[in-house]
Amino acid sequence: MTHQPLPKAIDFMTTRVQTVATDMSLQDVVAFLRKHEVSNAPVVTKNEAGQSMLVGFISEGDCLERLSNEVFHGNPAQPQTVGTMMKRHPVCVEPETDVFALASIFVNHRYRHLPVVEQGVLRGVVSRRDILKALEAYYRKDFSDSSLEKFPPNLREVANLRFVARRF
Repeated sequence: MTHQPLPKAIDFMTTRVQTVATDMSLQDVVAFLRKHEVSNAPVVTKNEAGQSMLVGFISEGDCLERLSNEVFHGNPAQPQTVGTMMKRHPVCVEPETDVFALASIFVNHRYRHLPVVEQGVLRGVVSRRDILKALEAYYRKDFSDSSLEKFPPNLREVANLRFVARRF
C-alpha cells in the first residue's frame, strides 16, 4: 500500500502572522491581542535585510499575569514591556517538519501555537487547529483512495513466518 507524501508545516502554516515588537507596553500588547483576536504573538526584530527575526513569544497568559499584578499591587517600579514579559527562546519548528512530528509536539507539550522558523527568520505559525485540519485531510485522502489495496492480513501467513525452514 502506498501513501501520499506527509504534509509539512510549510503546507498549512499561517504565513500572515501578527507580530509585536519588544518595546510595546503592556497596555499596547493587550490592546493588540484583543484587536487582532489572537491569543499570542511572535515577538520579532528586523535584521539588515528587513526580515523578521524571532526573539520571543508573548501570550494572553503572560499579559494576564502582569496586568493582574499591576491592578492588584498598584503600578510596578518599572513599566512592563513585551521585552520584559515575553518567553525567550520559544520552542520552534522548521517548515519541513511533518504533520506527525507536529502532532506529537502539540499532544505531549500542550502547546496551542508554534512559530515556524528557518535560520532564525519567522516564516509562519502553526496551530493545533491547523494540524488537526491537515491530519484529517491526509486521513480522508489516504484512506478513501480506491486505488489503494486494503485487505486484512492473512493471519495464517503471518503466523507461519515464524517457522522458516533452513538447510544447514
